[in-house]
Amino acid sequence: MSWWHEAFAPLPYERSAPGEKQMLTLVAYDITDPRRLSRVARVCEDYGLRVQYSLFECRLEETEFEDLWLKLLYEIDEKEDRLVAYKIDAKSARQVMTAGTMVCSEKVVCYVV
Repeated sequence: MSWWHEAFAPLPYERSAPGEKQMLTLVAYDITDPRRLSRVARVCEDYGLRVQYSLFECRLEETEFEDLWLKLLYEIDEKEDRLVAYKIDAKSARQVMTAGTMVCSEKVVCYVV
């Protein structure tokens, strides 16, 4: 693997399928309060990669997913907000298709020597 590929994480669709005990999980949310929205996004950033404004792609084992879900439930108001998680098995994850570019909010630091 070249230094370039080691320095920059692959895009979600360039990664291999989830590991044997992992599931590809899409977590989406619609949060009405800006403070809760920010907290929910920070929790998701600890577990996956933002692929759209309110959509994260996570590769998690079941215990990791349970931990994520409990943290998210703690942050939301169930009467005003909505969370949804789609678990995708490894066979289906290999069949994910993408097109176009991806704009990600993550900060990238690059050093050119």
